[in-house]
Amino acid sequence: MNRTKFVLAMAWRESRAARRRLLLLTASVTVGVAALVAINSFTDNLRSTAQSQARVLLGADIQVRGHKPFSPRAEKMVDSVAGCPALPCPSVSTVISFAAMAYVPRTEGTRLVQVEGIEGTYPFYGSIRTEPREAWERLQSGRNVIVDPSLLAALNARAGDSLALGEARFVITGTIVDVPGDVGVRTAFGPRVYVAGQQLAATGLLVAGSRYDYEKYLKIGAGDPQAMANRLRPALAEELLTVRTVADDQANMDRALDQLGRYLGLVALIALLLGGLGVASAVHVFIRRKLETIAILRCLGAGSGQLFLVYLLQAGGMGLIGSTLGALAGIILQLALPRVLADFLPVDVAFSVSWPAVLTGLGTGFLVSILFALLPLLGVRRVSPLVVLRRPFEEIRRPGIDFWKFPVYLLLAASVIGLAALQVGNLVSGLAFAVGIGIILGTLALAAFLLSRALRRWFPRRLPYLWRQGLANLYRPANQTLSVLLSLGFGTVLLSTLYLVQANLLHEFRVGASGPRANLVFFDIQPDQRHTIEDQIRAGGHALQPAVPIVPMRILSVKGRPLAAILRDSNLVGEDGQPLGRWAFRREFRSTYRDTTVASERIVLGRWWTPGRADTAVVPISVEVEVAGELGVTVGDTMVWDVQGLPVTTRIANLRKVDWARFEPNFFVVFPGGPLSDAPQMYVVLTRVPDPAGLGRLQRQVIERFPNVTAIDLTQIQASLERLINRVVLVIRFMALFSLATGAVVLVGAVATSRYQRVREGVLLKTLGATRWQIGGILAVEYLALGSLAVLTALLLSGGAGWVIMKWVFDTPFAIPLGALAWLALGVVGLTLAVGLASSLEVLGKTPLEVLRTE
Repeated sequence: MNRTKFVLAMAWRESRAARRRLLLLTASVTVGVAALVAINSFTDNLRSTAQSQARVLLGADIQVRGHKPFSPRAEKMVDSVAGCPALPCPSVSTVISFAAMAYVPRTEGTRLVQVEGIEGTYPFYGSIRTEPREAWERLQSGRNVIVDPSLLAALNARAGDSLALGEARFVITGTIVDVPGDVGVRTAFGPRVYVAGQQLAATGLLVAGSRYDYEKYLKIGAGDPQAMANRLRPALAEELLTVRTVADDQANMDRALDQLGRYLGLVALIALLLGGLGVASAVHVFIRRKLETIAILRCLGAGSGQLFLVYLLQAGGMGLIGSTLGALAGIILQLALPRVLADFLPVDVAFSVSWPAVLTGLGTGFLVSILFALLPLLGVRRVSPLVVLRRPFEEIRRPGIDFWKFPVYLLLAASVIGLAALQVGNLVSGLAFAVGIGIILGTLALAAFLLSRALRRWFPRRLPYLWRQGLANLYRPANQTLSVLLSLGFGTVLLSTLYLVQANLLHEFRVGASGPRANLVFFDIQPDQRHTIEDQIRAGGHALQPAVPIVPMRILSVKGRPLAAILRDSNLVGEDGQPLGRWAFRREFRSTYRDTTVASERIVLGRWWTPGRADTAVVPISVEVEVAGELGVTVGDTMVWDVQGLPVTTRIANLRKVDWARFEPNFFVVFPGGPLSDAPQMYVVLTRVPDPAGLGRLQRQVIERFPNVTAIDLTQIQASLERLINRVVLVIRFMALFSLATGAVVLVGAVATSRYQRVREGVLLKTLGATRWQIGGILAVEYLALGSLAVLTALLLSGGAGWVIMKWVFDTPFAIPLGALAWLALGVVGLTLAVGLASSLEVLGKTPLEVLRTE
């Protein structure tokens, strides 16, 4: 009891005398815990909000979806489930969605839009808010449309203007304010336009071969919607229809939110682990300054174990305080996350404190504080009472190896793996994360070691004195090289890797202002329109690529097995036991025919057919490798296709890898020239119009003459992709900044580690005649060198990581944007210089007399 009382009393007394120094330990943990609590609490709030509004997000109890109007059999099944003895059924609404070109006759320009044709009282739950408020109720009363505000800005239009859709003209009666379950990125490639479903026929856009989604929304008065949906699914699958319920949405939402929270939480965990390095640095500083106190207590009879517990208790207490402050900061910080993630959220997140997230943050922060404090605290056990006498004259080093370090290292590694696995929910992913952390930290530590050894062996003695003195500080006793590289290097690796991936992805999608690549695509061109449009493009002096034919088709059978039997199979797996994708069997394929490959694809298995020698009885085809996996087919397998009512038997001749990032007509299935030449088909025409004004003018001319044609300005698509990718990266970068902030805190701790040594050196230099400016210059050289080495090592690591990600994840070429990385490097070097000099002001301010009096 007396020993416990002694430990508690000494821990309190010692902390009172060193609270400013222990503040570093607290701050190191606070930032990481704040990020972790904010992410986990926000994810919990988002999940609970989405669950409470599940029916509002879907707008109904059940959704049935296909790509063509329902057959009489499917309509009967849907109406019977909705409980409608007579038609029209008030409990069923229809939504027809498709892409089209829109323009305002009064102004210039055209715009690709997403048309939503509404029939019935959709939505059954929740409401669509418009401006003015009554616009939604008036939608069904005539040829009215409600549009996204962005469409008005793009076409320089206003309420009351006429909007052209196909062959029909509609009056803009309002704008969309809010649609339940909608996310901002949905409109990235085209603003929404709402119109009454019965008015769609007047547009002339829903003809044979048109691509659109046909959805039925059901409101169930009594009974279990999920049970009803389960009964519907087998029969509707034969009709190539999919069924979706509120429960399905909840399950999908939970999976998405789990992934979002887990992987953003990993970035927060990185910040917390960096904070652990700050804890180790702060404890190391504290113990170095307490060596004489520890030795005196040893002389008075205190045991090494007792003193170890005293300082471990202090570290744990300050870690708990830091975790508590971090948890409070995280609760406040989560208010900012809905704004950062606004474009990806289907609901407005209701704020509440998630106590599981808070407790997890507190526990993780406390555990990290204890674990990272253990290594420097092991030295307390080895402090001899003789330190009291020998400390003023020489540095005491206890001989021998402390074998307790090895289990502590193992405990640290196991804890990092466990924390990562707990955050991700998977042991293998946790292990991979820990290995990645270890590789990065090991490389940074190796760079610090090699720099010190290289400077010691090949010191540049011809440099000016200030440079020599500053560089010598990188390998002298109490140097900060390792601490700075670990603290700032890790955050820089994370940020620069994110930027490299972002820049390379955007480069793949870039059309550019010059060069041969097309920047305008015309879709859905009918055979009798093709030559007129091509002549119109040539008349404008624009480059024209050969027209690409498109033939719509569906699967009838695969390897001799009818499609209906395949879709009835509840365990849809391939010969290798892997699950197959039902979407691949249900979809309508838009295929092409040609006798050569194109630049955006390469053969990975099999051989291309000889042009002009394709068998017409069993037609050889080429299938994209990913969709072949979803269908469970490979080279040599047979497939029968329904080509506009005519069965066509095919054999897979080869599998292709397609670069979908290239803005070119790419296809899942390619036929040889000949067998499909007489089939009903449409064309795609690509051209390049370098002048923006000419590009808009050509679109308008074609769309006014042929309203069924869809024109896509690839420069607009590129801009939309850039906005979308930038939004995604912004979210991750927002979390990555916590790592850099923690690195700055750890850097302050690294400066404090050698503060006493630097004060003595500074005073000695002043005694020998050095000025404050010269001492400041020496420090500036040191931190400039440290920041530069941290950046260089981090950029090399991020370059390797970026190459691996682009090569093995996105399978695209890798390039380094030197200009942008140079700005990032300057920013990190500037941060190192600013934090280092600001933390070293005491070195500049101390006078020789103050130090002598201390001695």
